[in-house]
Amino acid sequence: MSENKIPRIKITKNGPYIVSGSVPLFELIIESNGEGYVYKEGRVFQLQEQYALCRCGETTNAPFCDGSHIKSNFNGTETASREPYKNRAYTLKGPTLTLTDDEDMCAFARFCHADEGNVWELIQKSDNPVLRKLAIKTAEECPAGRLVAWDTTGEQFEPKYEPSIVIIQDPERHCSGPIWVRGGIQIEGADGYEYEVRNRVTLCRCGESFNKPLCDANHVSCRYRDGL
Repeated sequence: MSENKIPRIKITKNGPYIVSGSVPLFELIIESNGEGYVYKEGRVFQLQEQYALCRCGETTNAPFCDGSHIKSNFNGTETASREPYKNRAYTLKGPTLTLTDDEDMCAFARFCHADEGNVWELIQKSDNPVLRKLAIKTAEECPAGRLVAWDTTGEQFEPKYEPSIVIIQDPERHCSGPIWVRGGIQIEGADGYEYEVRNRVTLCRCGESFNKPLCDANHVSCRYRDGL
């Protein structure tokens, strides 16, 4: 694969995310189904080799950048820890599973909760085969990658994702959610630093995160809406 075809996100200084490598872009909408949460399909955007996604929250052409960061004097300084995920996360051990959890990465997507309990409770009950399976599922469905389930041999449970980017909408919370980056896309900081490549991560697009470029769920408290 040629270098310009490798999926990549470049964070520009106080500006947008530049996505290159023909990465598919589409929208998913969080909905309650009475037992938990599911995604409803939203828009599918035309495939482009390169595009710029807004991260200041001011664009009138969401999710794309329209230059509003310049008028708003957006401060996009990156403040997220650059330590590897496993160094940041705390560990919760259960009978047959271990959970790692980095609280700073929460996107408040709520998939970690099920009728039978939340992922932390389910990990503690993972000697029950049904609850063990549900614990893995609820950890895997965390879009931010905050939560990861591991078995006793150290195997990490991860869903299979092709490189793709999802714009999350959350009408139940009356807000628009973060940018969900999937499938191991390299993210490069404004200073050229290459962040740890992960299968799941969510990037702020409301401009209000205290953990930039990562989402910290401030889109909920500030009621960020992208106009759609």
